[in-house]
Amino acid sequence: MTQSHTNQLALSLGLTAKTNQLCLGLESGTADILELVTPTTAELLMWWFGEDRVLTRSGLNFHSGQKQAILNAIVAHEVLGKDREHWTLLDLYNACAPDALLTGTRLNEVAQAKHAHPKYCFKMATGTGKTWVLQALLIWQMLNKTAALAQGMNDARFTRQFMVVAPGLIVYERLLDAFCGKLIEAGNGSRDFATSDIARFADLFMPDAHRDAVFAFVRGNVCNKTEIGLKATGNGLIAITNWHLLNDSDLTEDVQEVEALGAPLDPQQVINAVLPLSPGRATGNSLDVLDRRYARGNVLEFLAGLPELMVFNDEAHHIHEFKREGESTEVEWQKSLSKIAETKGRRFVQVDFSATPYNDVGAGKNKRKVYFPHIITDFDLKSAMRAGLVKSIVLDRRKEIGALPLAFKAERDDQGNPTLSEGQRVMLRAGLKKLQKLEVDFARIDPTRHPKMLVVCEDTSVTPCVAEFFRDEGLRYEKDLDDDILLIDSGKKAELGERDWAPVRQRLFSVDHHVKPRVIVSVLMLREGFDVNNICVIVPLRSSQAQILLEQTIGRGLRLMWREDDYADLKRDNRERINAGQEPGSLLDVLSIVEHPAFQSFYDELIQEGLAGTTGDDMDNTSAIGDVIAAELREGFEAFDFGIPFILQEADEVRDHHPLDLATLPAFTTMTVTQLTGLLGQGDTFISQDLQSATLFGDYRVDGAVMNVGGYNDYLSRLTRRISQALSEPLPKNLFTIFKPVKIGS
Repeated sequence: MTQSHTNQLALSLGLTAKTNQLCLGLESGTADILELVTPTTAELLMWWFGEDRVLTRSGLNFHSGQKQAILNAIVAHEVLGKDREHWTLLDLYNACAPDALLTGTRLNEVAQAKHAHPKYCFKMATGTGKTWVLQALLIWQMLNKTAALAQGMNDARFTRQFMVVAPGLIVYERLLDAFCGKLIEAGNGSRDFATSDIARFADLFMPDAHRDAVFAFVRGNVCNKTEIGLKATGNGLIAITNWHLLNDSDLTEDVQEVEALGAPLDPQQVINAVLPLSPGRATGNSLDVLDRRYARGNVLEFLAGLPELMVFNDEAHHIHEFKREGESTEVEWQKSLSKIAETKGRRFVQVDFSATPYNDVGAGKNKRKVYFPHIITDFDLKSAMRAGLVKSIVLDRRKEIGALPLAFKAERDDQGNPTLSEGQRVMLRAGLKKLQKLEVDFARIDPTRHPKMLVVCEDTSVTPCVAEFFRDEGLRYEKDLDDDILLIDSGKKAELGERDWAPVRQRLFSVDHHVKPRVIVSVLMLREGFDVNNICVIVPLRSSQAQILLEQTIGRGLRLMWREDDYADLKRDNRERINAGQEPGSLLDVLSIVEHPAFQSFYDELIQEGLAGTTGDDMDNTSAIGDVIAAELREGFEAFDFGIPFILQEADEVRDHHPLDLATLPAFTTMTVTQLTGLLGQGDTFISQDLQSATLFGDYRVDGAVMNVGGYNDYLSRLTRRISQALSEPLPKNLFTIFKPVKIGS
């Protein structure tokens, strides 16, 4: 980490150090933070991170990056922001990283009006579970607000009003799946809540006692982007939308006008004063477009009118300012958020999630990253790779001596029609060969795993050329869902229409479970939100040098494909070999990027830290599955088949007590004193019993019978004591005494 990088993330470093100090002993329930938060938060912390609960939920827990993000947010908002009428980003800096305000322009930056409310950014690598952190924080807020209201308090730190904003339709649909469940086939748009993250992972998110309340809150308060401000909800709101709903400059820009008496009125002013909306230039008088624009205004008014709101921005690198000709400009929908926040003070909270929360500034050698100032946690790609939470990355490069750089840009003929360059054809053939190798090798150990290749093109005019190239290479492409190739670009939905787009989208998001398509060709539509696990090969044909686009391209293939513990050792060996500068021993959970010059600097940094490797011709004769051998049943195995006994439960010995048959008892008048004494027994027998398993063991005898005496005086003493004790204590159960009047001295 460079010095400038460290300075930019000073808030994250300072807050993390403070959080770790407060959370020492959290696993055992002895951390200081448990005394500084509400009882509800303390209960959640012990449920999420208590040692007993973590061991019980083996395989279903927050990883270290998610844990740090959740704890940092709680400390920043609930602990440090306690009893504060105002709580801004500047206040958070003063509490955690005051020295960072003394260098550069950071003080002026965080003191701006757009940061005058609680504002937190989570820097988390793609594929490391940002949505789980989002849902955990929502539950933390909702349960605390409910508890506060039940006690007659209106704690400004907590809310039941939420808005979740997605950068595009793909992430928007994924968020609806996470909160509401998957769409039910032929269900008229209804969703199966049992398939939602909240329901499927309820054992992780919340204690049993709160489960029904959380389920009812989510099911009764989620509004999609067409229902915000229109749907009647219960006692809260979870509005899920994409940023386009808030992107309207007409609603966010304040125009200062000067009235000039006697001057002719501008016709546009007259139209704006008379009509609530003016027709657009591109779509004319389309009522659908006018209705959407009018509804968008109502949505902003509705959100601005809420007394409190917490906004979660997924993939938040879309929302912040950009620089053009040296001047910083905010994107329009960030202005909408500022408008919504104006009247709420600290009751407006902005929570941003992004794997790439920075802007590229400068060009050439002066190009650098400028990180967002409100980053409070940093779990980057390198940390995720070291923890084995994402695929290892290898660069497939040629090893021929004197090989010329590949021409990765498409060529144009005299009429301007695109055609693939020879360099692009080489890259595509290399990617296809790697894919075919993976398909054959993976099928040997699990025929249900279907590796995929992603091709990222420079524009939509090139995607048909790629499809035709693969057709010439033997892949099927007839523009059907059962093709080897699936083309997805920004014009695909408009080309097909809503009804025909639905099955294409369904096939796109379920590619992990189908043999076809084998190759997915896209431009920029799949930069984020394309959460599939089986992308194993990426061929980047784009010419962009933007670092953020490079990282987003890689992010599409980072999610793990082989999550079983059976392959943990192989994947660990891969990471160790890559760290030692060697080729990986297998390609299980390895993402291969076909050679591209724009990625070289990014790879050089990873390779220097031992986090990325290279492969070449030597891998042709190496199995993609390493030493894994599929053990199959031999022919005629039935003759050798036998059952293996296993214990269902321990056998319990049950003894029934039968009633005494008096007719079989001996007549006492015929028995001698010696015989009668033998019937009385030798005292009480004690036996130990384990309280947990009820196991009986270690029986022993305690003497105390009346007839076990050594003389007549001893007999009278014991008899007197036993008679007096009989009034308050039971006799030994094996002592059966019959008192009969006798004549002493006869």
